[in-house]
Amino acid sequence: MDDLRQNDGVVANVLDGDSPIFDPVDWRLSNFEAALCAETRSLAAGRFAARAPGIDRAARFPTENYADLHANDLMGICIPKHFGGRGADLRAYMLAAAEIGRYCGATALTFNMHVSSCLWTGFLADNLPMSADQRTSHDAMRHRHYHRILKEGAIYAQPFSEGGDAAAGKTAFETTALIVDGGWIINGRKIFASLSGHADYYGVLCTELAAADATPSRANTMYIAIDSRAAGVSVEGEWDPLGMRGTVSRTLVFKDVFVPFEEQLMPRGVYFNAARQWPHMFMTLTPSYMGIAQAAYDFTIRYLRGEQPGTPPVKRRMYATKQLAVAQMKIMLEQTKSLWFQAITEARPNPSKDALMRAWAAQYSVMENANELAQLAVRTCGGQAMLRSLPLERLYRDSRCGALMLPWTAELCTKMLGESLLYETGESDEG
Repeated sequence: MDDLRQNDGVVANVLDGDSPIFDPVDWRLSNFEAALCAETRSLAAGRFAARAPGIDRAARFPTENYADLHANDLMGICIPKHFGGRGADLRAYMLAAAEIGRYCGATALTFNMHVSSCLWTGFLADNLPMSADQRTSHDAMRHRHYHRILKEGAIYAQPFSEGGDAAAGKTAFETTALIVDGGWIINGRKIFASLSGHADYYGVLCTELAAADATPSRANTMYIAIDSRAAGVSVEGEWDPLGMRGTVSRTLVFKDVFVPFEEQLMPRGVYFNAARQWPHMFMTLTPSYMGIAQAAYDFTIRYLRGEQPGTPPVKRRMYATKQLAVAQMKIMLEQTKSLWFQAITEARPNPSKDALMRAWAAQYSVMENANELAQLAVRTCGGQAMLRSLPLERLYRDSRCGALMLPWTAELCTKMLGESLLYETGESDEG
């Protein structure tokens, strides 16, 4: 690793003036992680950054960015290598995705919804216990989906929220899959469904029912790919939000949609076990905001040095108030990076209680501190930095969305932390 900076030109050289968010030597990244981060940073800085303002203003899906991701063989970033993908594990993906979020938060966030279909069925599933029959079935299922992604450029979405407690893991999903001859009939709706109207397939979490009057159970959660062109699939509502406007997260409706059995993304029971054993899977929303946090800091440094494109070359770095402000930003950024990096590094099935609490703390810190850093950037740079011709006001708006995102909102993270700190498993104050 000590020779990496000197010998690996792809990693060592500063790309377009921006250093890596996580220096490969300082953070002891593997060569694979370092090269993957350099690749996503180069693509996002060179292509996505210039498109981000127009995507934001029009609240439109970043279709051209996905064409670039496919052309650069990144749509299969988490597809296992023996299926033809890049084979990134959870940490490698999250580090690389943060570099995308640095230049276009909406692209990084929607990319996560696509990648999760590969990460969950790939690295996470491969580290879960399955029977031999389940493993054989799972390999056949995912081969179908991976082929579509790698060969056809198919985009998979990950509609999750329904407006109730299901996304937080408290109740069964209200979207149901009634067993019929040859498959299921799907009924339900997903709100804030990113990529709605733009994905080719929706990886839908729903509750399997043997009969229409059966009692729903979380243990019967199914993970099923629904073709966006299938009869009964529709998208409703307008999309004009405060931030993350390019995600196009409209309401997705399923009305008596037939889906054949072979469209499962995971065999029966596997998703339920994954959600219980792999809690870090719910952290994959954070890279977008880790990148935004870095971008807000980057903007401030460039602005105060008179190096921000689109602004006059006027230096403001000599003022003590500015120096104190960027010092405060640096401290917060490094605290956030360190906790997040530790959490994604120790991610594994059935983590310890302390590791799980660090994951909640890291989720909370990234989502809240990204917005706090954007606020500090606005105060430090002043009114000119809020012009829509510059990226800071978009970073400020996008950063506010993170703490609201299920299943681990800021409020739920603090609630889970507080309960876990004061109660051991099975403890209660009743009786």
